[in-house]
Amino acid sequence: MLLTYRALKRASLAKKLRITAPNGIDEGSYVRIGGIDQWISIRGEDLSNPVVLEIHGGPGASNLIFAPRTRAWERHFTIVRWDMRGAGRTFAAGGPAGQGEMALDRLYTDALEVTEHVRARLGVAKLLLVANSFGTVTGLRLARNHPELYSAYVGTDQNIIGGGRDTSSYEALLARLEKAGKKKELAKVVAMGPDRTAWSAHEWSEHAKIVVTTDPLTYDTMKTVVIRSLWFSPFHNLRGLRSYLKGMNFSEQLGPQAMTVDERAEGTSFRLPFFLFQGDSDVLTPPEPARRFHEEVTAPVKDFALIREASHFASFRHPDQFLDLMLSKVRPVVTGDAAVR
Repeated sequence: MLLTYRALKRASLAKKLRITAPNGIDEGSYVRIGGIDQWISIRGEDLSNPVVLEIHGGPGASNLIFAPRTRAWERHFTIVRWDMRGAGRTFAAGGPAGQGEMALDRLYTDALEVTEHVRARLGVAKLLLVANSFGTVTGLRLARNHPELYSAYVGTDQNIIGGGRDTSSYEALLARLEKAGKKKELAKVVAMGPDRTAWSAHEWSEHAKIVVTTDPLTYDTMKTVVIRSLWFSPFHNLRGLRSYLKGMNFSEQLGPQAMTVDERAEGTSFRLPFFLFQGDSDVLTPPEPARRFHEEVTAPVKDFALIREASHFASFRHPDQFLDLMLSKVRPVVTGDAAVR
């Protein structure tokens, strides 16, 4: 019965996702990036719209599963979703042995190759860079170093990593666990210590799981948005679901690498429009560090906004709010046109 309902729901979502507009695009294929075949999806109803390149989070968590939730975005933007090495269909194609070098620097170089591929494929000079969660580490680096390739940077679930110095979110987690009487989880977090640069991949993953499962809004979002989107994804059969989760486990090795990054040392000067849209109740990547970083940023245009009643995965829990921010704040800057409502 459950599988029958899933099949009917997937068919309904696949129908919802059809793009029939004469100037639209709906294609997905493997492209040789960084020496391996990587999956790239391009969807939109009008190729004259700005082209968004998403840098997904996780690590290893492809955004392709959210396509039904973000269908309305495709009326105003052409959305490029790339499954990084270690993620989604890219992981499924090559398996663990076929992912090559798993390093932040490699993801950065891959992203530049993907950028050049998309620019050539669609005949556009610049892409609108939209990064979420773990992807924001790579996203900031791309935005700092290549304003000639990107029309603007939009970060959501934005990580602000301080080279291990900022322990505020760690201390907030300790306080929350102590208040809730979560003694087992509290002991685990205390044992890890506040220095994230010293965490193993397992500890990094365990910390994220504790944050997600002990915060009611985040846990609800994980169940109703993330897991539900994965279960009903028209792009993933049952084998694809298993591979998706295996890819996330495989990609955990990237977590500790990111903890050594120091965003302020890498630079707060951006030569392109800069936007941060953060969930107002996000406990995994809290809004205040992102707000403070935004205040220090110099950019031709910059803005910061909160997505209401949102934890982590803010843009996917409230895709309507995120789209409104994109249309009212970002698209006019990118296109020079008036805000779209």
